[in-house]
Amino acid sequence: MTQPPADEAEQQTASDPETASGAAPGDARFFGQPWALAHIFGVEMWERFSFYGMQGILLIYLYYSTTDGGLGMPQPVAASIVGAYGGAVYLSTILGAWIADRLLGAERVLFISATIIMLGHIALSLLPGFTGVGVGLVLIAIGSGGLKANATSVVGTLYAADDPRRDAGFSLFYLGINLGAFLGPLLTGLLQTSLGFQWGFGLAAVGMALGLIQYSFGRRGLPAESKRVPNPLPRSRYATVVGIAVAGVAAVTVAVLLGWIQAGTLSVLVIGLTLIAAVAYFVVILGSRQITVVERSRVLGFIPLFITSVAFWSLYQQQFTVLTIYSDEQLNRDIFGWTMPVSWVQSINPVFIIILSGVFSALWLKLGRRQPSTPVKFALGAIVMGIAFLLFLPFAGGGQHSTPLVAIVGILFVFTIAELLLSPVGLSVATKLAPERFRTQMVALFFLSVALGTAIAGWLAQFFTENDEVPYFSLLGILAIVVGIALLLSVRPVLRLMKGVR
Repeated sequence: MTQPPADEAEQQTASDPETASGAAPGDARFFGQPWALAHIFGVEMWERFSFYGMQGILLIYLYYSTTDGGLGMPQPVAASIVGAYGGAVYLSTILGAWIADRLLGAERVLFISATIIMLGHIALSLLPGFTGVGVGLVLIAIGSGGLKANATSVVGTLYAADDPRRDAGFSLFYLGINLGAFLGPLLTGLLQTSLGFQWGFGLAAVGMALGLIQYSFGRRGLPAESKRVPNPLPRSRYATVVGIAVAGVAAVTVAVLLGWIQAGTLSVLVIGLTLIAAVAYFVVILGSRQITVVERSRVLGFIPLFITSVAFWSLYQQQFTVLTIYSDEQLNRDIFGWTMPVSWVQSINPVFIIILSGVFSALWLKLGRRQPSTPVKFALGAIVMGIAFLLFLPFAGGGQHSTPLVAIVGILFVFTIAELLLSPVGLSVATKLAPERFRTQMVALFFLSVALGTAIAGWLAQFFTENDEVPYFSLLGILAIVVGIALLLSVRPVLRLMKGVR
């Protein structure tokens, strides 16, 4: 879709409340939320179907033997790749957010990104061996990063800043994410065990194609604000940007060819890049002359939330590294003589999300302005996540296939409680604390905390062995609890910095 000229867009915004920033106050056609939310809900659901469907079988594809259809990598190297890939997905939100804020607008980047994701899944399915993994994961990481930050930003444009439906709307949006996350691993895992890994990866491509078709019909009804470029890049700087992009691609290519970038150290590389990017982003936003004193204070208030989020995701994202290995080797997946696919474990958490997201949404709506503040929710999320890791201790060191399935179901229930306290709330607060000139990029900052946590989760997997389970789960669980308690003790000063945002 072509973007209208600035003066035309302003006229449209002024004359049509349905396409302005924030839906019309009476628009409650989608479960009490603006109807436009349904379109973003749909594309995000199918994108998550493809993302989690692929990721559900990716790690075992990398370390399973070639006779079992895999690539035969050592487990620590495979986990490092998965962690680095997951981190790169969230790291690339920087690129997607920057293109949205400076070049194309959030809605157009969302559509382009979904197309790139589909091409990545096709490559992973059709190209053989390591070629398919390399090409496919790079495309999916870039596309997913662009879609993630911009889908969230577009949702934010549906609400006025003081709309009490905002957190509930993000919780409903999160429900769409988890519908896809539930179905993806179930179906790709079923195809992987019956027909082979490539069929599972192919189904992920089909899912993303369905998402693109659905979104194409509804994107014209989104607010004009979602299509606006908030901080256009001067055309005189286009050549510089292109030059930097080409130089960056060339540098990565040379580093790979010379062996400076290796599979086993990818997670460390992504950790370093994410740290640099996060610090640079905070410095750029806080140092900008285009933000007000209040906006600057709110960005400062986001820093302790960012740190807590990193601690949370460092544990939570081990679902795709440590928990996958644990499920493959130590979980009893026998159900009346039938062995459940490993990837199905990753559908347990989305089931609880689907059940409980409505409960949390209703709870926040009922409490209204009496609900816990965002820093309190973040602190409780980190504490509950630490408790979830401590719940592994009774089953630690029990031997092969010794952990009952019901135990993992219970632990993942606690994972879900922690997630609902932090993740949808984090998406919402990022849009509320964002300076006007850095709206999408502020959402990218939240995703950078996820990137850092995800890459750390891949790096930590090398320390996980059956003999070290007790210290592993104990140390990480206690650290997360300590971080949560520290934020609880800092709630008042953090709220002061947030300047009226709760």
